[in-house]
Amino acid sequence: MQVVETLELKNQTIIKEFILLGFKHLQNIRIILLLVFLIIYVMTIAGNILIVILVVADRHLHTPMYFFLGNLSCLESFYTSAILPRILSSFLNGDRSISVNGCFVQHYFFAYLAAVECYLLSAMSYDRYVAICKPLHYASLMNSKLCLQMAAGSWVIGFIASTITIILMSRLVFCGPNEIDHFFCDTYPIIQLSCSDTVLLRVLILSFVSLFTLPPFTLTLLSYTYILSAIVKIPSTIGKQKAFSTCSSHLMVVTIYYGSITAAYTLPDSASLRDWNKFVSAFYTVVTPLINPLIYSLRNKDVKDSLQRSVVVTWIRNQVSGHNNKLLQTNVSRQLESVSKKEINLS
Repeated sequence: MQVVETLELKNQTIIKEFILLGFKHLQNIRIILLLVFLIIYVMTIAGNILIVILVVADRHLHTPMYFFLGNLSCLESFYTSAILPRILSSFLNGDRSISVNGCFVQHYFFAYLAAVECYLLSAMSYDRYVAICKPLHYASLMNSKLCLQMAAGSWVIGFIASTITIILMSRLVFCGPNEIDHFFCDTYPIIQLSCSDTVLLRVLILSFVSLFTLPPFTLTLLSYTYILSAIVKIPSTIGKQKAFSTCSSHLMVVTIYYGSITAAYTLPDSASLRDWNKFVSAFYTVVTPLINPLIYSLRNKDVKDSLQRSVVVTWIRNQVSGHNNKLLQTNVSRQLESVSKKEINLS
């Protein structure tokens, strides 16, 4: 049986490139979509890089919460860069083709960064749990060593998960068709195009995805269960509001991220729902990296204060620099006038 299947595969043409159909029904407004996605991309990169700079430069933000936020913002910049440039290119020149190897590379970085984000969000939720439920022990529990270990562990586990997945998928053979009804190289749209037997592969990938994503999701869920339980027990309304405000931004990000991913991967795979699936996928791959820095900057007093301090310091430095330049120019002019008068007197 295996020999017959091998002979059949050898007689078929091996596909070397895919066609990402993307938003095929919206090609008549391609230029508008190009401008929209370009603006989103620029704002996403600028917003996340700004948060990274603030976290690194402002000593008031040298805390575990903002350490993880800096990691998350750095990740979001890479995350959106793994998908959006390819979309922008297809809108610009109309070329929707991508090589098989290029598709696998895009999928690898997408899966890697998505897994890392799950673990970073769980680390941030644990940080909020300790801050609210065990405030007296916060400094000793959330020390710099533990924070570094949690952040490094997130990146390493994401690397392991995505590497195993891509190794399994690299054994697939593609002999047609080659059209992916999506705007990026996601796992199951790729598997559907393979002419190999994918039953075992689907089971293995589902097992590995569950193994690597359920623990951080469970930790996040448990952390907020304890957090909400602790907040409810606070007697004063002001105390409840103050406690909830310390984790509201992160709770919004977690809800949006997991909510959109759950909607994208639990929808039935039918032709009528594929456009809706693309919309939901665009939300967590394109929109979420944009709104994360907005949520943390608009709803977080520490970030807003840090941004205001940076603006004020920059303005003061510019004023001082301008004033010093004027003084320097004045001194130079006076020295030149003095030299000129001496030369006239000597003559």
